[in-house]
Amino acid sequence: MINVAVSGFAGRMGSAVVDAVTAADDMQVTCGIDPHGSSKVFAVYETVEQAVHAGGFDVLVDFTQPSVVEGNLRVALAAGIDCVVGTTGLANDKLEELAALAPEGTCLFYAPNFTTGAVLMMQFAKSAAPFFPEAEVLEFHHCNKKDAPSGTAVRTAQIISEARDGRQSVAPGKETEIAGCEGARGALVEGVPVHSVRSMGYVASQEVVFGSMGQTLTIRHDSWDRTSYMPGVLLGIRSVGDRQGLIVGLENFME
Repeated sequence: MINVAVSGFAGRMGSAVVDAVTAADDMQVTCGIDPHGSSKVFAVYETVEQAVHAGGFDVLVDFTQPSVVEGNLRVALAAGIDCVVGTTGLANDKLEELAALAPEGTCLFYAPNFTTGAVLMMQFAKSAAPFFPEAEVLEFHHCNKKDAPSGTAVRTAQIISEARDGRQSVAPGKETEIAGCEGARGALVEGVPVHSVRSMGYVASQEVVFGSMGQTLTIRHDSWDRTSYMPGVLLGIRSVGDRQGLIVGLENFME
């Protein structure tokens, strides 16, 4: 039995994680961490420090806020607790710094997206990238999302850039933006324009649009419910115990 602590358990994603872990036969929620949460089923702590001091869990799942995730990981990793992180906003160099805090045998697993469809979308984009001179990423999320661009969009742009050996898109860039309309071409992430849409009605959707002479290729993934993330979260929880160091991306466990 894998004992799990859920940081941010009172939030939308956190509560979905609690439900998914509770329904699984091989794991259980030992405690929840959230200053705004309460439970009659498991222990609740306001901070990760309090939960680590109390002990009793093997894996910390973090779906909190970009402003607090770093502090949570510093405490948990230093204590030798495996971490499964879905909170976006941490750069790769920061993830590497945090992973270095952990003793040998401890794993920091970060996934910008836990849906299998989104992972496959990024892998398809990787395959297509060398064959198209132009690429754009458009991501659509609910209006309360805390970061823009999304972690999935940033990771997708990085994957496209890596597949092109760093070659930037030949599509017109920010130099074409007219005065007073700066930002019309989106954010350039490693040479790939990324556009963020925030609106009520969306959960999480993303398009990758490739272009070359006389043709376009569009790869799109839509997530309409947070339950779509849960198989990936459970896969991460089950996998980190056998790994160590920093692992980025659910594709590393999809074998």
